[in-house]
Amino acid sequence: MREWADLDVQEGQGEGATVALRGPLVIASIGPLDRKLRGLNGPVRQVDLSGTGAIDTVGAWTVLRFAEHHQAEIAGANEQARKLIEVVRGAQSSAAISPLREPVYLRVLRDIGTKVVEMGWGTLRVIAFLGALLISFGALIAHPRRFRLRALVRQMELVGVSSLGIIGLMSFLIGVVIAQQGAVQLAQFGAETLTINLVGRITLRELGVLMTAIMVAGRSGSAFAAQLGTMKLTEEIDAMRTIGVSPMEALVVPRILAAVLMMPLLGFYASVMSIIGGATISAFTLGIPFVTFLARIQEVVPLYDLYVGMVKAPVFGLIVALAGCYQGMQVEGNAEEVGLKTTKAVVQAIFAVIVLDAFFAVFFTELGWA
Repeated sequence: MREWADLDVQEGQGEGATVALRGPLVIASIGPLDRKLRGLNGPVRQVDLSGTGAIDTVGAWTVLRFAEHHQAEIAGANEQARKLIEVVRGAQSSAAISPLREPVYLRVLRDIGTKVVEMGWGTLRVIAFLGALLISFGALIAHPRRFRLRALVRQMELVGVSSLGIIGLMSFLIGVVIAQQGAVQLAQFGAETLTINLVGRITLRELGVLMTAIMVAGRSGSAFAAQLGTMKLTEEIDAMRTIGVSPMEALVVPRILAAVLMMPLLGFYASVMSIIGGATISAFTLGIPFVTFLARIQEVVPLYDLYVGMVKAPVFGLIVALAGCYQGMQVEGNAEEVGLKTTKAVVQAIFAVIVLDAFFAVFFTELGWA
């Protein structure tokens, strides 16, 4: 049965009481004693340890804290207790238990400054990565035999062919949604037939390429970051440098070229699937025949809408592949970095694509291609 530490209070004559402790002063038995000591409020002259047994660091600290709080002397301690109490007294610190909390405005300013500095260094690293990429392209142009055609074809398959299913389904459903919701709104003005214009222009000009870029960022951009990050973590990239193979030429260039080459094709495919989705739902809900919908698309959609989408597609592909490859090459330290860099690659790619799409919209409007 466990023996608990306890105390007896012996009242003195005007000079304060004597608190006599008894039992083992160890962490397993000192809990009730600590609560009783905290409840003593009167003056204490002496703390008597003659009736105590074993003592550990927690017991020594409890006794010392109580004695110092009441400015009492410690008496009756054996050799072990006296040495342990002296060690604990020498190890005391005057520092606050909880760190001082800075004002909110100082913390906000410091965090902003840290983010600005990190952004500056990140910009320099991106510029260095672009420089290394351009040097690799130049080296491949000068020595075309070093270009890895099989790696390019493989990446084109992964980026393009393997994503046809999900991109086609997504685009078809987007076309259905645009046509359905557009028809509901246009019906208020008796202009349901303008649903064809809405579906054709918005998919060929904006949503087809934009949604494809977002899908490629989430699918292929994350894969680029995870693959290169894992290779960096397992020192495969260092091994390639050791045997004289450039990682930029062997790993980065094929992935970037694959994304740039496949994005226009995927964007056009997505636009076509969106139009088919709009035509399908229009045939069921608006009574517009499927073939009539497609024929009308050719009449109401100007050709430059297709050009706008095809111009944006390779730029979006470049941004997505650059974000994925760059973040993958930045992995260092541990496996957690792979997940963090992969997430950052997807977020940065999607953000950059949307921002660039806004700039393209303004640019082509100024050119009169609205």
